[in-house]
Amino acid sequence: MTAIAFLKTLRPHQWTKNLVLFAAIIFAQSLNDTGLLLRAIAGFGIFCGLSGSVYLLNDLKDEAKDRLHPTKRNRPIASGALPRSVALIGLMVLAAAALAAATRLGRGFVVVAVSFLLLNLAYSFFLRRMVLLDVMAIATGFVLRALAGTELLLGAGAEVRISPWLLMCTFFLSLFLALGKRRHELEGVDHDHRRSLDHYSVELVDRLTAITVAVTILSYSIYTIWPDTVAYFGTDKLLYTIPFVFYGLGRYLYLVLEKEGGGDPSEMLLNDRSILLTVLLWILTVTWIIYGSAA
Repeated sequence: MTAIAFLKTLRPHQWTKNLVLFAAIIFAQSLNDTGLLLRAIAGFGIFCGLSGSVYLLNDLKDEAKDRLHPTKRNRPIASGALPRSVALIGLMVLAAAALAAATRLGRGFVVVAVSFLLLNLAYSFFLRRMVLLDVMAIATGFVLRALAGTELLLGAGAEVRISPWLLMCTFFLSLFLALGKRRHELEGVDHDHRRSLDHYSVELVDRLTAITVAVTILSYSIYTIWPDTVAYFGTDKLLYTIPFVFYGLGRYLYLVLEKEGGGDPSEMLLNDRSILLTVLLWILTVTWIIYGSAA
């Protein structure tokens, strides 16, 4: 039972966020390189370990507050299913093992991995209480994941570059999802549980959301037709993937505004068939366009 409780605290369903690491190998047209693919999988596993250690830390730190929450009181540490001593030891072992494994994948990857861990520590202890900086920290975490995927390839001597437009799109897409979560919390959670909510209002979040969704679509659209992108892939057909991005963001926005969703973007990705299908179709279309043009 303790092992199951420990695994549950690592939040495996949240590991979908680390799939961003595979963006670099997909856009570098290197999916057919077994060595690079194995490095990407290893990097994904390392970031899952780092993420899990952060979740352990947060649950240890928030145990008292979680016990007062209608749903979070069922978390293993708050409910007593996972002893604090086991969680603390597991946290240290997991973080140490992940960082040790990262050293085998290159200095650049280690730097990004450590930066990711430090950012999450800063978020856990003070950034989560600061208006706007809380959601910006979350978005920056996704940018670091994307950079980690790039460093994995560079560490193996591969020629790869990541477009600033794609990084910009990653940042604002993540910001959009984080704001959706804040809106959900504003409508259903006691503000004492997350102090930064005292500085937000539904009106403010809705205005910021409108800005981020517009910038996300714009930055992705520019990326698909940017001269460097067209020259690198030898095609301008990526622009045909824009409707997938628009529908996916629009569907998420609909669920947040009209269906009071958005509490957990990872769960929404896995549970909403329309969003899941859109993401899968986008991945398949992008892969077909990129690798078809390279054939």
